[in-house]
Amino acid sequence: QVQVVESGGGLVQAGGSLRLSCAVSGIIFNINPMGWYRQAPGKQREVVAIITAGGSTNYADSVKGRFTISRDNAKNTVYLQMMSLKPEDTAVYYCWAPRGSWGQGTQVTVSS
Repeated sequence: QVQVVESGGGLVQAGGSLRLSCAVSGIIFNINPMGWYRQAPGKQREVVAIITAGGSTNYADSVKGRFTISRDNAKNTVYLQMMSLKPEDTAVYYCWAPRGSWGQGTQVTVSS
């Protein structure tokens, strides 16, 4: 039973920052990759960032240089630090874990 619980979303102005957190249970956290996805209104869910068990990262081109994914294996938590936010970043952000179901997500709204 893989469970993820996202938090940290909110309403920010363009250019602002947010830090999302995802608490994970039900897996051996330190040997698994983790990721963040997002879904904007009327669009499909898309990958934002992935972090491997070894700490290697990959980002969507749209967020590269602005977002940072990280993990704290001692806390079974993955983070997404979002900076220089743009209105097009507005979406529900979901935490991904292997064999996990999509959770409720956390809403990020960026106003212009």
